[in-house]
Amino acid sequence: MAFIQFILDLGATIMMPIVVTILGLIFGQKLSKAFRSGLTVGIGFAAIFMIVGMLVSNLSPATQAMVQNWGLKLDVMDVGWPISASISFGTSIVPVVFAACFGLNIIMLALNWTKTMNVDIWNYWHFIFTGALVMYVTDSVALGVLASLICFVIIMKLADYTQPYVADFFGMPGISLPHTETVSWAPLGILIDKIIDRIPVINKIVIKPEGIQKKFGLFGEPMIMGLLLGMGIGALAGYDAAGILMLGVNMSAVMFLMPRMVRVLMEGLMPLSESARDFINKRFPGKEVFIGIDAATAIGHPSVISTGLILIPITLVLAAILPGNRVLPFTDLGLIPILMIWAVAPSRGNVFRGVVTGTIFMALILLIATDLAEITTLIARDVQFPIPEGTSLISSLDEGAHLVPYLIYKLFSLFG
Repeated sequence: MAFIQFILDLGATIMMPIVVTILGLIFGQKLSKAFRSGLTVGIGFAAIFMIVGMLVSNLSPATQAMVQNWGLKLDVMDVGWPISASISFGTSIVPVVFAACFGLNIIMLALNWTKTMNVDIWNYWHFIFTGALVMYVTDSVALGVLASLICFVIIMKLADYTQPYVADFFGMPGISLPHTETVSWAPLGILIDKIIDRIPVINKIVIKPEGIQKKFGLFGEPMIMGLLLGMGIGALAGYDAAGILMLGVNMSAVMFLMPRMVRVLMEGLMPLSESARDFINKRFPGKEVFIGIDAATAIGHPSVISTGLILIPITLVLAAILPGNRVLPFTDLGLIPILMIWAVAPSRGNVFRGVVTGTIFMALILLIATDLAEITTLIARDVQFPIPEGTSLISSLDEGAHLVPYLIYKLFSLFG
């Protein structure tokens, strides 16, 4: 457990260069090429996480101000994604699930059950979260581990299924995104897109950044869209003129810089992907292998960020009017752009369809987060998570986004 925690504490920016370098050597690269690729990947992740941090740190105060200004009063507090991680790492199954998922990935690759080599070990806690919920409701460690492995298999299959979108739309060939709280929603996003295809008039509406840029010139550029959307959120938050302009410029910077940082990451990953493909083809002709990484790399697309920013006020409206919702969106509001990846990708960047699909996503996320509030609060007390004073129940939008873990948890609850 101490070794696993040590690895996790190092983070992707330190461990990914090591992992990519080792994999490069295994796949036949020279040390210089493998090390250069590894270091470039580390630089790419450092840059992406820096921009994501900038996005969240600027959006969070604005969205929290919107909550206060709008006077929303609900009895389940959104305390953010750390509650899910705390529940995961507060359980006894952590080392078992880490080792089991790593070994299962190798077995699945060997038996052609998956094409994804999941190197995103920092997000293995998503699978542990599944097991933690099941272990708590069934009082069985074995069932908790089994639930974690079932979740792992499903997410790996979804990563394979969605890889063509990652390659074609996001421009990341040889890469897949086995990221639980995002890829879980891909099948629903694809289904909604197909339904919209069959609705007259609605199916003709196309709003894409490139189309806006072609029609309106400067105002269609991603940096200008970021500026306008950021200023809009600042205005809704009740900021003064300086605050509105500052948020607008920061969102403009995110829209401008993120795609460039993703390109740096891909510069390091592509040699590894090509070497892996050559290595596998020599030994197993016709077999493909994808490198599975964090979905944060996909939010660089202007359509994803734009959709996410638009969904922030929509989510607050949903929280106020949605029957059955008890969650007050708060800490995780700044993470909404990340949750919109599979609302946007099926329509190849159509922001209109992304907003329609994203609204459905967020309604379901609020209801799931509400349903998980009681068990989340119980486990949070057991793992000594700091619950805000005066709050009786806690949850998070991130928890609500864990669709596959939630469905597995509900299934095992029948036997608990």
